Formats: sequence, C-alpha cells, structure tokens
Amino acid sequence: MVIESYSPEETLEIGRKLGQEALPGQVYTLIGDLGVGKTVFTQGIAAGLGIEEPICSPTFTIVQEYDTGRIPFYHFDVYRIGDIEEMEEIGYEDYFYGDGLTMIEWANLIEEILPETYKEITIEKDLDKGFDYRKITIREVKRG
Repeated sequence: MVIESYSPEETLEIGRKLGQEALPGQVYTLIGDLGVGKTVFTQGIAAGLGIEEPICSPTFTIVQEYDTGRIPFYHFDVYRIGDIEEMEEIGYEDYFYGDGLTMIEWANLIEEILPETYKEITIEKDLDKGFDYRKITIREVKRG
C-alpha cells in the first residue's frame, strides 16, 4: 500500500490510523533517511495507541517503552547498534515477541533477528512534489 502525504500533519494522521489498527505482538520497521519524518510518523502511531506523553527518537538509549496506551509501545532506534549481541543484551525477544507494538527504526541493521512476519514502513521524500511531500509505503513482510 502506498500513501501520499503533503504535510507533517497528514504524516502524523497516517501514523495515528496505523496505531489504531495495531495489535499486540506486531512489529513495524521504519525505513527512511534523516529528516524524512520518522519521528512525526511514530508520534502518530503513539497517538493512535492512546499514548499522550511526548515521543522522541531513542537514539542514545536504543529503546523507549511507553505503557500508557491501550497496548505497550516499544520504540527502538538501532542506528548505533554495533553488533547483534547488543540487542541480545537488551533482551530484544521480550519486546519483539511480547504483548505490545514494537517499532524499529533502522531495522535493516538487524535484519537477521527480525521476526518471520512484520510490517515494513518506508518514508521517502520527492522534492519535485513539494518540500513536505512524503511517499509512505507499507508492506507485510513474510520471511522464510
């Protein structure tokens, strides 16, 4: 599925709708360059889960946990992961296979430990269509 957004508000709303549909145990991966709107999108997902506290990228902590929504929300940013063993030290399996929604930014860096099924969300800019234009592609990935 491809969705076009022409403003940060639309990107937030697309995330909100996805958050409203999220089920316990789902994993979403989020792919996009710096400044493409990953945090805005993630804020929308959190809003769709009923989380009202501020959402920011967990760049230096690797994972942020939010327990105030209808299901727990685990927000990973694995950009700074040097090796998969760091994910094992965090206990990633408890999150990936737990009772919440797991969102992983830069998931391509840990592809070998992703679950068999997950939603891959890609956000891309196209300056020919405007500064705030985003193409958001959502697809179900089934490995193996």
